[in-house]
Amino acid sequence: MIYITRKEHFNAAHRMYREEWSEEKNFEVFGKCANPNWHGHNYNLFVTVKGHVTHATGYLIDLKDLKVIINERVIEKLDHKNINKDVEFMNGKMASTELLCIEIFNQLRDPIEAHEGVFLHSVRLYETENNSAEYFGD
Repeated sequence: MIYITRKEHFNAAHRMYREEWSEEKNFEVFGKCANPNWHGHNYNLFVTVKGHVTHATGYLIDLKDLKVIINERVIEKLDHKNINKDVEFMNGKMASTELLCIEIFNQLRDPIEAHEGVFLHSVRLYETENNSAEYFGD
């Protein structure tokens, strides 16, 4: 089994808050991340796929194909967007790094696994240089 990872990058804004809470409660729980004027991050996304190398090509998957899937399913939907307002697959969900990582995985699984013998292993999302989430599926 071989594991191949593709790195992508996007910029996005979000706000951590719950509508049913007061501004005071939101600031108590989420701190500056509850800023009503939003805040942004320069996210780094690592998508790891696994499977066996096809000996005819020497590839597990053509990395150009993987790049297209990631860009169409994730980057174009998130880059320079407001996660809370503009990203359909995040509607009704808290815009945390953890939930965003899970939803990115869900966006990528089917189109990646449509390639015979290729499986989505994990999605790792860095919100900052020091903070990241990684999801391996259920």
